[in-house]
Amino acid sequence: MGLRPGATINSVIHRHILFNDQIRDSTEKILTAGQVGLLAGWGVFSTLRVADGVLFAFERHWARMCKDAALFRVPMPCTQEEGRRRLLALVEANKAHNASLRVDVVRNDGSPYGGPVERRSELIAMTASLKDWGSGVKLSYVPQARHAASMFAGAKILSWAMNLTWIEDAHAKGFDEVILLNERGEVSECTSANIFAVRGRDVWTPPLSSGCLPGVTRELLLSEIQAPGYSVGEKVLMPGDLEAADEVFITSTTRELLPVLEIEHQPLKRRDEASRALQAEFSKYFDRYVAEHKAVPA
Repeated sequence: MGLRPGATINSVIHRHILFNDQIRDSTEKILTAGQVGLLAGWGVFSTLRVADGVLFAFERHWARMCKDAALFRVPMPCTQEEGRRRLLALVEANKAHNASLRVDVVRNDGSPYGGPVERRSELIAMTASLKDWGSGVKLSYVPQARHAASMFAGAKILSWAMNLTWIEDAHAKGFDEVILLNERGEVSECTSANIFAVRGRDVWTPPLSSGCLPGVTRELLLSEIQAPGYSVGEKVLMPGDLEAADEVFITSTTRELLPVLEIEHQPLKRRDEASRALQAEFSKYFDRYVAEHKAVPA
């Protein structure tokens, strides 16, 4: 379950960025202090995987951004196909044919501290080298970290400071990531990944009612990926369910399926049979998608 060809160990932003419909140098000063989206984290984003110049599962990422943008009253700056065209232009400018790509939609108006703006929102994107996530992750718990009953639960928004703070704290204690629990003490997700637990031939992930983000890789495992002999579904999970599982893994666009090695410094069972079977089927789906979309004009 290592990196695909073209991956590197570092994750460094590339020279060019996308700013609305223009390719600009990343060192240019093109934002203003009065943009409310930057002051308040008012906007939405997604991280995509670029493979052989193809934006993997782009339609799913864009649809989720549109849904979250509507919830937060953030105007989308262009259509899906125009967005794809602009992002592919950035990929070509950076020669980032195998990379990660972050796309942001930042709202400009709506604050007394704002100023004159030409657009109600900005489309900003950047590419970076792929990161080597290693052979697995060590996790810890954060209680009361997700409010599942909130109308905004599960949205992927620019306001990310709490997640980054939890990650810094985890790293200081020797962990890689954290498991976020909701107000009922249920497992919700990690800061940037969904989580799955395996018992026998059943693979479970928390339902959206836990407050977790509907990750694209999670969605694909639930709807498209089928590994012979295994069933994947949603189920309320408590911390004890993870600790007693035959295996636990996390998923994200850039990690795909990554085993969990420890929780709170306690080693977990490491059968890895289900995750390996699902990863193999996911890789087939990934390769088919890339092959089909390489033939489609931008």
